[in-house]
Amino acid sequence: MKIAYISISVVLSLFLYGCGNSNSSEVDRSLRTLINDHNLTGDPSTGRVIPSVDDPKVELGKKLFFTKSLGGNLDAACVTCHHPNLGGGDNLVLPIGTEAVEPDLLGPGRQHKPSGTDYDAGPTVPRNAPSTYNVVLFDAVMFWDGRVESVTHEAGKNGSGGGIMTPDSNRTADPKAGANLPVAQARFPETSPQEMRGFTFEAGNSNEAVRQHLAARMAGTVDVGSLPKYEWLPEFQKGYQTTETNVSKLITPENIVDAIGEYERSQLFINNPWKAYVEGDTNAISEEAKKGAKLFFTSYENGGANCVLCHSGDVFTDEGFHVLGVPQIGRGKGDGPNGDDDFGRYRVTHDPEDMYRFRTPTLLNVEVTGPWGHSGAYTTLEGMVRHMSDPLNEAIGYDESQLKGELPSTQLIHRDENTYNALLQLAKNRQNGLSEHQDTHLTDEEVDQIVAFLKTLTDPCIKDESCIGQWNIEGNVSDSEDPDGLLLRAVDQTGSYL
Repeated sequence: MKIAYISISVVLSLFLYGCGNSNSSEVDRSLRTLINDHNLTGDPSTGRVIPSVDDPKVELGKKLFFTKSLGGNLDAACVTCHHPNLGGGDNLVLPIGTEAVEPDLLGPGRQHKPSGTDYDAGPTVPRNAPSTYNVVLFDAVMFWDGRVESVTHEAGKNGSGGGIMTPDSNRTADPKAGANLPVAQARFPETSPQEMRGFTFEAGNSNEAVRQHLAARMAGTVDVGSLPKYEWLPEFQKGYQTTETNVSKLITPENIVDAIGEYERSQLFINNPWKAYVEGDTNAISEEAKKGAKLFFTSYENGGANCVLCHSGDVFTDEGFHVLGVPQIGRGKGDGPNGDDDFGRYRVTHDPEDMYRFRTPTLLNVEVTGPWGHSGAYTTLEGMVRHMSDPLNEAIGYDESQLKGELPSTQLIHRDENTYNALLQLAKNRQNGLSEHQDTHLTDEEVDQIVAFLKTLTDPCIKDESCIGQWNIEGNVSDSEDPDGLLLRAVDQTGSYL
């Protein structure tokens, strides 16, 4: 009788479990169909060569990424706007690169010093800092306007096949672009006055002159006395596994960005709960997240949000350009009658159809890569999802209080006018069949579900200091590990090391 009792209990438990999870099973079945329909594997890195964080060239690239010696006035580094502990960005609506009050303070609290160029108490860079996470997965473009672009867009190549176009080459393959998209992109922040170069260093001279000067500085052949010491030669020898002693041959603009690019390419963070779910673990994500995923991948015609229209594939981006009417805030790029608008992709192609189009970002780790939008206008992921659901009404009802005082009134004065023009372009594109985006008017519950799904795209490594710390420079790094005494030891508002 005892055996029979146990058997009945087990059967009853299984029956109740099955009844209680019937809806879940239906969602799982629907999701599995959508996963198959969209050819998802969960692993966007398949077939790609990913540098190891322990590789000597990556180690060199990390130090180059953190050194202010690549800032024209020694006050900014690549990491100033792209810190691994800040989602590969800076956690600001819009960045402050050069001329900061305290160069080592990154993220909230960073301010432009009053004596700085064009000071207005606000950010100096007109677009939100894109994350460096997973740039090894991009095959087509980099930057919000795609001004660094592979010629062929060949899948899986990271831009390495067929040449790369850059701002230096006027829409043709740039012979100096480098091996891949991250390398090509790394050549330009150091030439931007607002980002790294400053307004006095090599003022009026070409981008190449800036790069050559910076390389010569690190080699110790110019600016002797302006830096504490010159010890980059052994770093480059170690990074490139060579005994070359001629600093001018080894410490070159090309090798500098090549190593930086490899450091960026090593930042692969894709081992998230969604990947586990796609690979078969049905318990890897919550029921709410499953419902959000179903909305995300379901077409408009079938009642979904159709986010996959642009955020497609395992990388969650079509690497294309779209008009979405995200509020136009900040200094702008000098466009429009007032000079504070940003025409986006049009600035590269000069094609009227590209007005106000911006690159589709990957959604991998999107939970930690905010603020969101090309202008950083949305400081919550929920706000960004709501905007995608209904751009017109969300932009019209935009709440400036979410900016928490980061932008002065002078950088918001033409917000409505500039945003209206972007929304008008979206309406024109829809009318002319140039945009497939539709309003979905998501309910609060549906917004929460999609946000829950998006959070399943977060790799736990980036929230674990022992893991993400592999890409960081610790605050107590020794002099022997600091080639020029200028590694940026980033701190937050409390003075704690990031």
